[in-house]
This record gives sequence, structure tokens and C-alpha cells, in this order.
Amino acid sequence: MIKKILIANRGDIAVRIIRTCKELDIQTVAIYSDVDKECFHRYLADESICIGPNNISKSYNNIDNIIYLALKLECDAIHPGFGFLSENAEFAKKCEDNGIILIGPKMEQMILMGDKSRARETMIELNIPVVPGSKGVLKNKEEALLLATEIGYPVIIKASNGGGGKGMRIITCEDEVFSSFDIASSEAFSAFGSNELYMEKFIENPRHIEVQVFGDNFGNAIHLGGRDCSMQRRNQKVLEESLGSYLNEEEKNYLYKTAVDVVKGIGYLGAGTIEFIVDANKNIYFIEMNTRIQVEHPVTEMITGIDLIKLQISIADKKPIPFNQEEIVFRGHAIECRINAENPYNDFRPCPGKITSINIPGGFGVRFDTFVYAGYTIPPIYDSMIGKLICWDEDRNQCIKKINRALEEIIIEGIDTNIEFQKLLINSEAFLNDRHYTKFIENEFIVEDI
Repeated sequence: MIKKILIANRGDIAVRIIRTCKELDIQTVAIYSDVDKECFHRYLADESICIGPNNISKSYNNIDNIIYLALKLECDAIHPGFGFLSENAEFAKKCEDNGIILIGPKMEQMILMGDKSRARETMIELNIPVVPGSKGVLKNKEEALLLATEIGYPVIIKASNGGGGKGMRIITCEDEVFSSFDIASSEAFSAFGSNELYMEKFIENPRHIEVQVFGDNFGNAIHLGGRDCSMQRRNQKVLEESLGSYLNEEEKNYLYKTAVDVVKGIGYLGAGTIEFIVDANKNIYFIEMNTRIQVEHPVTEMITGIDLIKLQISIADKKPIPFNQEEIVFRGHAIECRINAENPYNDFRPCPGKITSINIPGGFGVRFDTFVYAGYTIPPIYDSMIGKLICWDEDRNQCIKKINRALEEIIIEGIDTNIEFQKLLINSEAFLNDRHYTKFIENEFIVEDI
């Protein structure tokens, strides 16, 4: 049995993991960098230890130091959360070599799905629908030109080992191919250490929908419903919600079956998210798989009543998924707003600094996952997200009313936040009528005009 876990992360996800571990009577070890010495997660854990200086590569991404501490402190397992080392195959291998359980998928699955072009090839072999494009990695920009001409503009080239919009370029005509290829290649190498690119037909104004999946050591594979992540800015999710009426029941069932087919096809282990885009004609295409827990996992927890971190730990402890697909009940609707320390009226510039006061909303169906408190100073070197407001109610309209009420209750003073921006977004006509898409914020929702 897993009795002690080192949490190789920080912020709200570290707090989230520790809370579940307490409920499971599992001991926890928190790591923190020099600048994170006042971070909330280190006070919640049973033990905490400084992992290194503010430089991420020497702290939260320092594989050797983390493995050393896990062994020294006699930890059975490591939970990587999301970001940092959560999808790092080298880290997975080091854990395996040292007899430490990594609460995540097998190293081979991490490698396969982390390479976007290889993942695409695998999906084609499994008869999973993918966006028309290259079968694998592009050999050179001349091949990119030929393929773009064949499938028709616009096209998009993406970093094979990438994510978060880095190493990605939309190409609208022949004249842009060579220059866009060079820029994307250079950016991909700088961000991910690999300049490999692949190409897809660019789907204009799609919806971005993902399915939460789990697999275990006994061949069981389930889905826990979908999440609509279409409200994005520069390829980064801003708010997420459970699936509404955009897809009908038949389309949802097809989506879920496709996601489970992926899990079964690769023998996936643990928590994962199958991501799709949906075009204007409701064609559903696989785009990637995230081999970790997601930022937006609370949305799924709210509509299923299932603790996803608990399920992750149980599967890592070589226990079967404790329920079958038919026993999972989806109830109501949930919405999550990411609360960031940033100024939406100054190009979303990050706003580190000291929080002088904070009021967290409450009430039935309201959850706020955070790691900040009054007197805490937000450092300038990490992601600007400081919390997630998640609300649940019986249907989408009631949920929107509830999250409006909860957003009114949040008070965070001393820094700039995107709370007012989220209020405007939630009440935009496009969101209220469920007709937004991935480029809605850039194309239609201009803060200055509002």
C-alpha cells in the first residue's frame, strides 16, 4: 500500500493532492523553492523541504534532487500534479529505476502521447478520426509546401513535442509556408528541445472539447464525461465547463466511445484526457492526449461526485477502478473560471505582489481551489493562476447565475486580477447562448471596447 507521497509540484494542485492524501491517511512531503517558502502547500503537508533556488530547472524540474529526497524520506510514490515533470518520460524512468511509484501512466505511454506526430500516427492506426494533415513529422519545408497545397489552406503547423501554443503557426497562403516553417521550427527547438513539426488542416472557429478517461492494470477503461474548453486566449484555456447542449446525446456518446477506444487501444494506465476539436458541421477530430491530471479536473468531480486524485492514487496502488461505466452518474452542470494575477486591460500583464486581503466565496455548489492567503506574496517567476472558482447547479442557466454570484463575492486586494474580465466573459451573449469558439476572445471579445 502507498503510505507516503512526495508532491512534486506547487500551488493549488499541491494543496489539492495533500487534502485527498489526508483523507486517505497517506503521509505527504511537500517540496518548495526558495521563493515559495511561504506557499500554503508546505504548511499543509506532514513534512516539507526546500528543493532548490528560484530557478525552476534547479528546483521543481530537478529530477535527481526530487528522486534523492523521495528515497531519503522513504516515500512510496511521487505525485507530479500538472505541469513541471508531470509528462516527463525521463522522470518516469528515474522513478521506475529507483522503485518509486509515479502516480501517472507508464513511461512508454507518456513518450507515445507526448510526441504529437507519433500520437497522430497511432490514432490513424486505431481508426480514431484525426484532422486531415501529415501522417507524421514533416521532413522539410518543401514537403510542408506540397502537403499544404494538397489539403488546402488554411493549414496549421505544430511542434511535435509541444503544447501551449508554442511552435505553432497558422498558414493562409503559399507565400507564408517557408517563413512560418522556419519560425515554428526555431520556436519549437527553443521551447521543447526538438524542432520536429507536423501539419494539419486548420479548422476555423472550432470548439475544443475533452474527455476525462481512466485505465487500470486490469484492462478496465472508463470515461467520466466531457468538458468544453472552447473559451481560450492565445491557445490557453480561460474557463471550462461540463458539456452543454452544443452536442446532442448521440454525438456525446460517439465522443465518449472514441475516447475509451483510445484508452483501450494503447492500454493506458491512470488519469488522462483525450482532446478533440469539433468543426461547424459537428465533425469530431482527435488532436492530442494529456497524460496527467488537468487543471480543470474539478469540473468533472462536481458533476460525478468522484475524487479524481483519489482514483489516481488507487490505480497507482494497483487496485482496479472501483466502479464500471454504467455506475457513473452525471448530474447537473459545472463551470470553472481560472482566477489569474494579471491585468486584462494591459494585455494581460502578470501582476505579482502581496495580497493584502482576500475573501473566498462559499455556499452550496461553490468551490474555490487556491494556495494564496492574505499576506502571501505572489512570486514573479511562475504561472499567473492563483485559484480556480468552480460552481455546480442543476442546469447550465442556474450554474451561470451561481458563478456570477460567486464572482461578486471574491475579493482579492493588493494585486490586479482577471475577476472582472471573467464576469464580462460569463455574461457575454456568445457564452450565454453557448456559441463561443476557441478564438472568440481574440476575434470578438475585445476588452478595450467593453
